Amino acid sequence: MMRIGVLGSGSGTNYAALARALSERRLNGAEIALVISDVEHAGILDKARKNGHPCRFMPANDFKTKLDGPQEQAYIAALRDAGVEVIALAGFMRMVKRGLLTAFPRRIINIHPALLPAFPGLESWRQALAYGAKVAGCTVHFVDEGMDTGPIIAQAAVPVLDSDTAESLHARIQEQEHLLYPQALQWLAEGKLQVSGRRVIVRGN
Repeated sequence: MMRIGVLGSGSGTNYAALARALSERRLNGAEIALVISDVEHAGILDKARKNGHPCRFMPANDFKTKLDGPQEQAYIAALRDAGVEVIALAGFMRMVKRGLLTAFPRRIINIHPALLPAFPGLESWRQALAYGAKVAGCTVHFVDEGMDTGPIIAQAAVPVLDSDTAESLHARIQEQEHLLYPQALQWLAEGKLQVSGRRVIVRGN
């Protein structure tokens, strides 16, 4: 049973999608062992409590945009104590640094609302719309020390409609995120992901 630790800073829509996939048995051979937020009253913690998943607030206020130093070590200890094997970032608004990456090598994944390498960083759906892109989407990738630069596991495309606003485009991207993230974790649970350089091969598919 693959034990997942979820890190998030916001409302927790992708966490909720993972929890739903587990309950609907679209994600098998896995369980959510711990949910951590760096925001004390984040919605992700409320959702975790309602689902009966262990959860906790852990501050990371020494740095505005990254998890580092003693607080990073506290996160590592909490995740290890919970028996976490894989970390799923779900709207975690801090850059993951070397300590966590070393503690969980090739075991940290993220979902990003763009077709990477296009539009990394914040509010990528707004970036895509402002740029005039005709296709947007989402990407599940392994995490490295860069900003949304890790090896790509899977992507889903979403057409940009002439009538789209930032909100409508984001909503349609999220629909695909909630399908793609559980699928990528399912492949990881089944041992199907093989990394070769920057390429991620899904074996048996």
